[in-house]
This record gives sequence, C-alpha cells and structure tokens, in this order.
Amino acid sequence: MPNSPADELRINTIRFLAVDAVQKANSGHPGLPLGAAAFTYALWSRKLRFDPKEPRWPNRDRFVLSAGHGSMLLYALLFLTGYDVTLDDLKAFRQLHSKTPGHPEATHTPGVEVTTGPLGQGVGNAIGLAMAEAHLAATYNRPGHEIVDHRTYCLASDGDLMEGISQEAISIAGHLKLGKLTVLYDANRTSLAGPTDITFTDDQIARFDACGWHTQFVDIAHGNDVDAIDEALTVAENVPDRPSFILIRTHIGYGSPKQDSFSSHGEPLGPENVKKTKEKLDWPLEPDFLVPGDALAFFRDIGKKGAELHKQWHSAFDAWKSAFPDLAAQFDRVEHATLPANLPWPTFTAENGSVATRDSGGAVMNAIAGTLPELFGGSADLDPSTKTYLKGFGDFQPGEYAGRNVHYGVREHAMAAISNGLAAHGGIMPFCSTFFNFLDYLKPALRLSALTNLHVIYVFTHDSIFLGEDGPTHEPIEHLAHLRATPNVTVVRPADALEVVETWKLCVQPKEGPWVLVLTRQKLPFLGAREVPVSRGAYVLSDCEGTPDLIFIATGSEVALALDSKKLVEARGLRTRVVSMPSWELFDRQSVSYKESVLPRDVHARMSIEAGATLGWERYVGDRGYAFGVDRFGLSAPAAEIAKAYGFTPENIARIALERFAPERTTA
Repeated sequence: MPNSPADELRINTIRFLAVDAVQKANSGHPGLPLGAAAFTYALWSRKLRFDPKEPRWPNRDRFVLSAGHGSMLLYALLFLTGYDVTLDDLKAFRQLHSKTPGHPEATHTPGVEVTTGPLGQGVGNAIGLAMAEAHLAATYNRPGHEIVDHRTYCLASDGDLMEGISQEAISIAGHLKLGKLTVLYDANRTSLAGPTDITFTDDQIARFDACGWHTQFVDIAHGNDVDAIDEALTVAENVPDRPSFILIRTHIGYGSPKQDSFSSHGEPLGPENVKKTKEKLDWPLEPDFLVPGDALAFFRDIGKKGAELHKQWHSAFDAWKSAFPDLAAQFDRVEHATLPANLPWPTFTAENGSVATRDSGGAVMNAIAGTLPELFGGSADLDPSTKTYLKGFGDFQPGEYAGRNVHYGVREHAMAAISNGLAAHGGIMPFCSTFFNFLDYLKPALRLSALTNLHVIYVFTHDSIFLGEDGPTHEPIEHLAHLRATPNVTVVRPADALEVVETWKLCVQPKEGPWVLVLTRQKLPFLGAREVPVSRGAYVLSDCEGTPDLIFIATGSEVALALDSKKLVEARGLRTRVVSMPSWELFDRQSVSYKESVLPRDVHARMSIEAGATLGWERYVGDRGYAFGVDRFGLSAPAAEIAKAYGFTPENIARIALERFAPERTTA
C-alpha cells in the first residue's frame, strides 16, 4: 500500500532538512538521506524506544548509523524528535564547532550513540552494544524484573559491508545468536565511485544466512513502504535466537535528477537539482529548512512517548531495587562508572615477582575480577598466551551471556570495534587482547576509541623482538611510535610486576581511556621493592651520588638492561642514573619541576634504550643524546641470540655510552 499523506509529509520533512543542510554547507552526502528516510522513519516512529530529554537512559534502544556519511539523516531525526539539536544546528552542518559535524561523533552531539564514518566500524559497534545488553540482562535481570531489555539497530550501507571488518563482525554475532540486534542494509547498489556491480556482486542474503543470521528481503517496490518496513521489523523482533538482517532495496538520491547515480552520493545536489527534487516530491520550494507544524508535532509526540516509557521503566527499576538492594547497589555503581572502595591488588616480591609482565598482568586481572564485575572482555584466540582469561567467571556464549570471557576468535578488528560498542553502552569496562604486532589489524578501531575517549583497555603482549622464534612477522617494531603519535591514547610499557600493578590501578579508573598495556612474553627480573610512581610516567629507579654524568632512559624489558649497563659504565667512572619511563603520555602531563627532577636539563648525556623504533625519542634524549633501539625488522631466533645480534646486551650498551659520552674512559 502507498504511504499515507501524513507519513509522506513526515518522511519528506526528514529528506529536505538533509538536502537543504547539505546544500547550504556545499558539502555532504544527500543521496542516503533521500533514499533511506522512509525506512528510518518507520523504525524511529514505530519501534525505537528513546527519551530525547534523557539521552543516556540505560534501557533505551540503540541506533547506530554505521553509514556515517549519511549523518544529516540522523541529525534531522534528532532535531525533529526533540533532542538538544536545534534547527540552527542543522543550518550549521559541517561548520566549525557546530553540533552537526560531517560524520556523527558520540561526544559531540546528543543522541549519537557511537562515532561513525570509517565504514564498517558501526557494524562492529552495534554488535558490542547488543553484547552489552545481553550480558547485563543475564547479570541483573531476575524473574519478573527485566530492567535490562532493549534492542540495537544498525543502518549499514554497501561500503560497510564491503569493508573486511564487517565479515569478522557478522560472523561472531551469528555465532553468539544475538537476538536483539537488527541490521538494516540500505541496498541502493551505488557507491561513491559508481554502481556497486563494478566491484560488489556478493549475495548478501546468502552471506548473512551462512553466518547464522535471520534474513529478510524488502524489494525495490517496498523500499519506501512504511508498513512493509514495520512488518519486517516486527518479524525481526520475534526471532529471539538469531540476529536479524533486513536488506532493503532503495533508490539513492530518491526523487532527484541524480536518483540511482553515484553523483548523488558524496556531493550536494546543486541549486537547480534541489529545486527539481522538491518539485518531484511535491515539496514547497521556499523556505529552505521547512518544518511543517503537523510533522514537527508528530515527531515531538514520539519523544514524549519515549519519556513515558522511560518513566515506566523507572517504576519497574524501583521495584527491582527494593527486591534486590545489593544487586541494585552494584548496578548503580557500575552504571555511574565509579570503582569499589577497595580492590584486592596482588602483592609481588622477589620470591614471586620475576615473571613475564604478561603473567603479572594476568595475575592482577584475576585478583581484581571478583570485586570488579564490570571487567569483561577477551582476546583474539590468544588468552592462553596473553594471560587475560578471567578464571571462574565463565564464557560469554549463546545462552550463557552472564559469562565474562569473550572468545573473539582470530578477529582483531571486530574485537576492538565491539569493545568500543561495549564501552559506549555503559555498565561494562571492556578489555581486549592480542599480540602487539597485530595492532595493525585493529588500529582503525583503536583510533576511534581515542577519538571518542572510550574507556577500552587494550592488552598487547609479545611486545618486542624478544618474543624470538616466531620471527619478524610477529615482532613489533614501529608500533610503539605509532600509538604514541595517536592523540588521547595512554601507552604504558611496564618494566616489572610492580609497575604492572600500578598500571592496572590507573587503567581501571573511570573515564580515563583508552589505555594500552604493552607486555612481555619473556620473564623479567623483579627490580626490587620500591615506590613505583607509574602515574608520573617516568621516575628515577637507580641514581648516583651527585649530578649524573649520564642518564639511561628505558622502558619495559630494557629497564633491567639499563641497570646492568649502569654497573659497567660506573666501573669506568661515569656517574649514571637509570630512569624507568613506562609512559611518555603520563610523563608529559607532569609539572616542569617534576620533569626537571627526573631529566635535569643540564645533563645532556642521555641514552634511551628500547626494543622498538627510535622515532620520537629525541624529545627526551635531546640533540646531544642518543636513542638506541630497533629501526629494522626482527629475526627468527631464540631471544638471547636476537638480543646479542641487535646489541641489547649490557656490554654493548656500556660500550656505546662510553664511546659517545666519555671517550677518554673507553678501553682499547
């Protein structure tokens, strides 16, 4: 059946707010909003539960615009339904400091759940949101008291499903049987550079079927049919044991002279084509940004209905809280991202502390896991190696959603994107883990963790060439430099078990993410009982009498090497200080006076020691210092042989230091 005149008016209101905003900005993507407005309207008006006045209501449905280039579609809906987004904000689309940036940013615009734009990421985020709902429901719901019960919807485009991350994501979602997840695929068969059939002829229904999803197809005749979309969404709601995929055939740039053309994808229609589109869809030519009163009243009523649903949920929540006060106290604490009063941190001594930092890291996680139920995550099929398995807390599997260990399989990119969704949901402190070299597989998602300042804890092990026999394909070189160059990321490479404990004390602090822990495969010596101010980024671990002649600055496994090297150079008369610098970022935040106390400006003889790329170390060693590291790929050999081949021995470090900073003390 054709849509009612009232529905058409409301859909066109969405369409032309988007068209006018893109045209005014002379930048943007009008094609998707024109083509997808009808089915998105069906979702928002008939299914989605949200409260515009309380955007963070815990039990709201989540909507993810994975096709973030169609941001004006979302902004129009946020304005119309009553979020804190105004018509003036729409008119300021893509302008400096506006609430309506080119792609949706969760920290910037009320109602935006996750930051999207890099294609495929939102699909992974949506799966994380759905996993969070499933886990929290299993943790907190009790018979007759379902306080966690919401759905996650994702709008995906051709580009989202072309990106490799989507296959990782839909595969694990199908395995996990996430029945409250629905992906709506805007199948307009057009990408930025041309029709999709020049590159993309996969059978998407068959693909999702093969991954264990429930699938539906809405043909081109019904792509704008609100009732047909509503029916498909209702069917999806009633499939509890599989995620749902709805392929909806649409016309990109619907109603415009550029309909079904790639030229409507990523550029404004142009004034003449805007006029023709309005004429085609029987929309007044003037004024721009027209919002008919009847349409606005309808959309604002949707918001009011959401507020009523929110109120009803609060009544149910209060009843649950009375029935289960201890559980409610935990829920409130976790939801508000506060920590328990005391966490049972483990103790390391000379007797138990000479271990690989991956082992001490695993010990810390397991020590605090019982008191920190929000700690939830897993690895990319590597938990026996990364030591990140939470013992005794079960596996997150179909029908066992209370488990806290996620088996992501060999899907690093999806793992990180899912972790972003978990963090964005709230109520969970996600961690994920893999070998440090495989940062390359997940960096796009980690970048979005940083951009959105999401509290995700990344645990990377096998941190250097010293992982040994696996060779250069597995040995990270440039990865520390890469992460240190990424804004908002705090990287910590601890030197021993005590530094690991202090690092985790920082990592669990709320609203302080993302954090990256870089840990060793090989055993490291315990560096002694001491104060370990990891929070300051660097500290004097071993000093000398008076002003040092030389400062060794080291991180991670090379700190012990610096201590051994100090003995050799001091035997040649060079007063030496050893600085452990687990985190550049934390050190850079310190006061000038503290930095001066660690690295006195008058001491120019400085040598950094790190088994990674030397890029960036000049900021700490200065123009008269020396950065010793690895600026070539690794080797396949036992770690001790690699250390010798690359010069990571006390004798070689001492030789270099003496030659550069005290040549008169160098023996023949």
